[in-house]
Amino acid sequence: MNILNQILEYKKEEVAKLKKKFTLNSFRDMEFFHDKSLSLSDSIRKNGRQTSKSLLVPTERSSGEPDSPSKLSIIGEIKKASPSKGIIKNDFNHLKIADIYFEGGIDAVSILTDKNFFKGDIKFLNDISRIKQSPLLRKDFIIDEYQVFESKANGADIILLICEALSKSQIQELSLAAKEIGLDILLELHSEKQLDKINFEINNIVGVNNRNLEDFSVNLQTTIKLAERLPDRVLLVSESGITKKEDVDFIKKSRTNAILVGEHLMSSGNIKDALKQLKEWCSNES
Repeated sequence: MNILNQILEYKKEEVAKLKKKFTLNSFRDMEFFHDKSLSLSDSIRKNGRQTSKSLLVPTERSSGEPDSPSKLSIIGEIKKASPSKGIIKNDFNHLKIADIYFEGGIDAVSILTDKNFFKGDIKFLNDISRIKQSPLLRKDFIIDEYQVFESKANGADIILLICEALSKSQIQELSLAAKEIGLDILLELHSEKQLDKINFEINNIVGVNNRNLEDFSVNLQTTIKLAERLPDRVLLVSESGITKKEDVDFIKKSRTNAILVGEHLMSSGNIKDALKQLKEWCSNES
């Protein structure tokens, strides 16, 4: 059994416990449930490059010099550990990290809430919701509508859905449930085998994870290849393996709109400085 299957089996147990503790209506009575969500798509469109394959072909300025691509938006991740790396940040304080991200002008924040495998907590999301200045993504293994409602009740603006973890019908059902209560969806896939599961009329923000789920190797070519298979109107987020300027420059060759970066920032000696440098890499200047 690979790690994803192990996680999903554990998630089924977690959902069963969640259903014993809450009803869907009880989530509606919680503090953040009726708050207006911040839009990930609006944040990306406002602060990053536009979705168009014409990015691959420079346009001409009146001066005769080609336009450079608009900057990539950044989703910064708050992540203490992972199954493959173990503890990534020993002096972990989710609120301090969130403060650094917000002060640094991050476009969105991804928060790991899985306890058993990533040392996260739904409490991290709830705490950060009280100080948020940009959209918050609940990053977990969501397989049930109860988790969707739980996400909104704890202040999420976006949920992550993973193609490899869900059937086509589950993706549609969970996506519609999220949209009904005002959540955006970042739909993640790792290979082109999952493309036929996606209804792009419903899911218009797609994350391409460059990490192989079988051996945890990372290949940025995954983003390049899958970018060409996505409709122009879809916002594309490249995830995993982005650690240096050359990686960002490589991703810019595709029609990617944003990058999600976690381990690079979490493992840096100074998150503030690392984020500042990352923003420079993602700007117009190459």
